[in-house]
Amino acid sequence: MKAVAPTPLIWSLAGAVMLFLYLPILVIVALSFNTSPRVGLPFEGFTFDWYAALLDNRQMMKAIWNSVYVAAGTVLIGVPLGVMGAIAMDRFHFPGKETFRRLVLLPVVLPGVITGVSLLNFYVWGGVRLSLHTIIMGQGTALICITVTEVFARLQQLGRSQYEAAHDLGANEWEIFFRVTLPNIKTALIGSVMIVLSLSLDEIAVTYLLTGRDNTLPMVLWSILRREATPLVNVAGTVMIVLTLVLVTIGLRLSRGRQHNAH
Repeated sequence: MKAVAPTPLIWSLAGAVMLFLYLPILVIVALSFNTSPRVGLPFEGFTFDWYAALLDNRQMMKAIWNSVYVAAGTVLIGVPLGVMGAIAMDRFHFPGKETFRRLVLLPVVLPGVITGVSLLNFYVWGGVRLSLHTIIMGQGTALICITVTEVFARLQQLGRSQYEAAHDLGANEWEIFFRVTLPNIKTALIGSVMIVLSLSLDEIAVTYLLTGRDNTLPMVLWSILRREATPLVNVAGTVMIVLTLVLVTIGLRLSRGRQHNAH
């Protein structure tokens, strides 16, 4: 099929979509350097004072650390369990397999409030004290489906020929996993980690219902915005944007490196 050159209308629509998506982010970053004590426009001058104020704000810094801690814990729970679930669906036949494939998506399809209330009732019934660890367990179990779907799709593309060949050569299941399966699913695995990290960092519905005395950054920002917005909100938002961009960049570099080595 012959490629069609984009028309001015297509360029205009594409530009409008990009502006709609990224202009709010650029505004937040720009206003984080504004000298004005107000959150919004106009832009009165350039300063780093609000970043210094963020470093001096113990509540904000603790919330940022809590968010990173929860996101890391969510990855450590959700990704390994998701990989195991994907491999089980790809290699084994068991009763209810098709039902499991559909139910595994339920935590993401359901509203976060429903998931949070369900887990809260479970914790109350089990006498579990709410803390950052209950948030990690809640987010980790809710986001397992991300890894399951990503890795399962990759395994379906690979087929079973390499697995069967390694098995015929005498390799056990652990050797097959580390020498055959893992190298082939690394790109899907990296993508899953990035998605889970991003979703965990800005998750608020499940976190609100399962949090104890320690709050994550989205919870602190929501609390501040309910009272009186300050420029620290823009600064904290900029920090999270930069952190997310760094993680995505690292993931893309690792993914491209794996693909280049594979070729």
